[in-house]
Parts: sequence; structure tokens; C-alpha cells
Amino acid sequence: MTEETKRITTPFSDEIVESLIAGDRVFITGEVYTARDAAHKRLVELLDKGEKLPFDPHGQVIYFVGPAPAKPGKPIGSAGPTTSYRMNPYAPRMIEAGLKGMIGKGEMGSEVVEAMKKHKAVYMVAIGGAAALIARSIKKSEIIAYEDLGAEAIRKLYVEDFPAIVAQDYRGENMYIKGVQTYKRE
Repeated sequence: MTEETKRITTPFSDEIVESLIAGDRVFITGEVYTARDAAHKRLVELLDKGEKLPFDPHGQVIYFVGPAPAKPGKPIGSAGPTTSYRMNPYAPRMIEAGLKGMIGKGEMGSEVVEAMKKHKAVYMVAIGGAAALIARSIKKSEIIAYEDLGAEAIRKLYVEDFPAIVAQDYRGENMYIKGVQTYKRE
């Protein structure tokens, strides 16, 4: 882990993914899409049918979030991360389709890690409990698909200096395991 925060932009290239190590702090700027489990299920169903997705996943980042409604004059309400393990059944397929980054909270499963290794993708965590602060980095928000899902609709966000921490990198390194090993008492 480096002490300085890395500034990265979307879409992610293989080079960006390769530069990230579990434990790195990052500020993300660019377009990020939102999707939770209901939207992921629909996306994977489209992929399985060979149909076009509502956005091109190549190089993109998905934030696992169901934001609160926006207050007047704001692009979005509180936008804290959703527990990521609920995306485990769908994330490998999305990574195979070109997704390069995911943001949520908690760990991703082994099947996701294997897909990340094979296709060079990264999983980052946002700080749970900081939803209102995270929303400040979201400058634009537009629903692009599945409006019927309400808060779980897919949105295209434009973010500036979105704070995250690399939790699991494409090499298979895991911040959660490293942390336990570092602070384990004998």
C-alpha cells in the first residue's frame, strides 16, 4: 500500500488495473455506472441471450449503490455502498463482458476473484456510513435503464475525486486478508 492517494480516471485500461494494489487509496474521476443485484440479474440475462446492454461495459466501473432521492439542486441523494457479495452470481459474467472495476463494501467471492485475475479487473470499497460525503463527489446522475427498479435503476454518474480503497486486485491480493495478517496477535 502506498501512503499517497492515487488519482485514476475512467474508463479503466489494463494499465490502470495493473497499477492498483490491494490497500491503495484512490480518487476516481470520470463516468461510473450504478447497479445492484436486480439490475445485475437483468444485465446477465441480456448477455446470456446475446443482446445489447444499456451501456458498453468495456473498461467501465460499476458502483454497487441504491442512492437516496436527490434534494433540490443536487444530482443525487446519499449514495453509500451496497454489500457486494450479492453481486457474486453476476460479477464474473460482467467482468468477462469487459467490466474493469467494481465499488461496494465487504469482500467479493472466489469466483469473482478468479474472473478478475483472468480478465484484469479490480474491486474497490467505498466507506460505509459516509453516504452523504460520498455523494459530494458525484457531480451528475442520469438514469439510463430499468427506471422501474427505483433506487436500483442503472444510473450513469459523473464523479470527481470519488474516494475508494482497492480491496481486491487482479493479482488476487486481498486487503481484508492482509489486514488480518498484519494485525494478528500471536
